[in-house]
Amino acid sequence: MVLLQPHLDPAKCPNAGGNGNASAFSDPQWDFYLIAVLAGWLLSIVVEQLLPVTWRHRARSDIAARGLAAVLSATGASCVLICSVLTVCR
Repeated sequence: MVLLQPHLDPAKCPNAGGNGNASAFSDPQWDFYLIAVLAGWLLSIVVEQLLPVTWRHRARSDIAARGLAAVLSATGASCVLICSVLTVCR
């Protein structure tokens, strides 16, 4: 996010004072790329939870609780990160 330098102040958006959709990034394609990167991150967490290595010496309930906690925390962190950036210029 530091390298992409999104606008975090609505007054600095390209459409400030007007209506319509604008991107918080200098390249509007990053609106899609950011979602794709976060979806890939969530998919990699799900795959990690499905690997047998993560199940060693754990009960089924521990596996399910750990997997659910990992997926929910990653989803929550992604939503907090992406909502604040993608809605600033809308």
